[in-house]
Amino acid sequence: MKRFLLVFVGALVVASGLYLAFVLHWVYSSGERAGWVQKLSLKGWVCKTWEGELAMVPTPGATPEKFYFTVKSDAVAERINKAMGGRVALHYEQHKGVPSSCFGESEYWVDAIIPEAPALAPSPAPAPTAPAN
Repeated sequence: MKRFLLVFVGALVVASGLYLAFVLHWVYSSGERAGWVQKLSLKGWVCKTWEGELAMVPTPGATPEKFYFTVKSDAVAERINKAMGGRVALHYEQHKGVPSSCFGESEYWVDAIIPEAPALAPSPAPAPTAPAN
């Protein structure tokens, strides 16, 4: 009976480890979201992760939709902090089924920031020329 219990517990530990390795490395979806970063803070009792909030406005005057995300890299978090207040695009990977908030509160993990170029001003119209005589 003890041997069966040891084998069962060992198999349970191995299966849990395989599941955790799978959900941490398998990407359900990836893409980019654009908007204004409203908040980014280092959170957690034991496992510290950067947690942020991006306000996305689909059309002027519309209510902004919030995109909650997690940042694993301190370097990426620093770049996001420097770009706060400006419009940015965030590249993310979505990880579904992660069993603990120790890996982040959100299932969207941001791994890159793309600062958006300011809109180009329209070029001035050419000055009219006098007709040639």
